[in-house]
Amino acid sequence: MQTLAPPDFFIPSPTFSALELGPLTIRFYALAILAGIAFGTWLTARRLRARGGTTAQTLDIVAWAVPFGIVGGRLYHVITDNQLYFGPGKDPWGALRIWEGGLGIWGAVALGLVGAAIGARRAGVPFAAFVDAAAPGLLIAQGMGRWGNWFNNELYGGPTDLPWKLQIYKMDMATGQAVTSADGTPELLGYFHPTFLYESLWCLAAAALLMFLDRKYSLGAGSVFALYIALYTAGRFVFELIRSDYANTILGLRVNTWVAALLFIAGLALFQILRRRPRSAVDSDDAGTTQHNSPATDSKGMPT
Repeated sequence: MQTLAPPDFFIPSPTFSALELGPLTIRFYALAILAGIAFGTWLTARRLRARGGTTAQTLDIVAWAVPFGIVGGRLYHVITDNQLYFGPGKDPWGALRIWEGGLGIWGAVALGLVGAAIGARRAGVPFAAFVDAAAPGLLIAQGMGRWGNWFNNELYGGPTDLPWKLQIYKMDMATGQAVTSADGTPELLGYFHPTFLYESLWCLAAAALLMFLDRKYSLGAGSVFALYIALYTAGRFVFELIRSDYANTILGLRVNTWVAALLFIAGLALFQILRRRPRSAVDSDDAGTTQHNSPATDSKGMPT
């Protein structure tokens, strides 16, 4: 723990990450994730309607994608940070306590895409049309979900004296409260880079850029999602270099740093391949509606 003089400017952190309402415990981490899912679903539905789809189709697909994504995100976290839950003195049941934090975005997106593919097939929506519609909302959902890390006082960077430094307390995740000293004062760990905030702002900016590019240019089927991969991982690569929390490493770099770098290259390559493909759209007649908000399409759902 650092010996600190109170700074003039800093971003405060909460000393609690949960509220007890009778027998019910409300975790703010979970609320941040749910708020992101809700907003991302709304934006995706709006964008899919512009491609000729319906809100009902979006909800049907999201109903498959979200559970798959949550399971995938938790699996990735538990596998890559298994030492937190398994071994001498560890509690393996903690691997199931998702409300205490710990979702790997790589696993969430990967398995979420599997769920989305199943849902899109069942709803009669071209998979590329859905993921292109969902990409900006997914970024915003990720940005909103990062505020759960703020409540948990986790995933911060190295110590800093910058005016936007983040105040961090030592938290007891089991109780959702800051650990207190003998006099009842919350135990302060120090002031650090707010990497949760950096990533949140990056996600919002990347989402805005995606929507601008998608509106201004006729991007090919799947290329919006490919650009999402490239934009998000470019930022995540930098943020992983700043973060100071414990993580497994390969050749001195965090595992997530390597994953971000590889996916950035893959996203750029995929964008180059897909950007000139015919744009994927949903055939509104097949969706059971006579409203057409997308360009005229042929029997395969492609623009004519």
